Amino acid sequence: MPAPLILASGSTVRRRLLENAGLDFRAVSASVDEDALKARCRTENRDIKETALILAQAKAGEISAREPDALVIGADQMLELDGRWFDKPESREQAADHLRQFSAKTHRLVTAAVAMRAGERLWRRVDVASMTVRPLGEPFIQAYLDAVGADALASVGAYQLEGRGAQLFEAVEGDFFTILGLPLLALLDFLRQHAMIDDERLPRRGALPAGIGDGLNR
Repeated sequence: MPAPLILASGSTVRRRLLENAGLDFRAVSASVDEDALKARCRTENRDIKETALILAQAKAGEISAREPDALVIGADQMLELDGRWFDKPESREQAADHLRQFSAKTHRLVTAAVAMRAGERLWRRVDVASMTVRPLGEPFIQAYLDAVGADALASVGAYQLEGRGAQLFEAVEGDFFTILGLPLLALLDFLRQHAMIDDERLPRRGALPAGIGDGLNR
């Protein structure tokens, strides 16, 4: 029997991605001080890709220590614009300020994922997407925030590309799943190689729980 699969994340989108792919897993949130880790990485002059990997591994490592028999997936996403790292906005006002800074510029989304078992890292992946935001006027920013509500605080960029966030952009370069927060195709390939997916016994769409597979909205 394959080892249990755990997603070390509280992200609704990451959970839905794995559910929609038909994977049997548990989601367990890791308690990692991300701000402290990012500050340490800055002090050590680590770049954004290294930092995203360190964060993803910290999340996977915490759960792997508690669940040594499981295969644990940790993930993290960071946003960089003009050398500055952005965190999730903590208020509507901060989300509006982020959008003003993104306006008419291209930022990078860096998504990292790590797989661990019994504290050992078995796999890692870092993908980057480039996101070009169209010029945003203040009336649009306020109307957008009215429309998305608390979802603006749920992602590092104050948007979900699969929803109304699509209206922010004039160009996007990168893998769709990477933008949502998980390099899903590479992860599925890794899971196949480790016998975590049986190509001969994929669940039918109708076998999934109700509501799963009907889109990627939060």
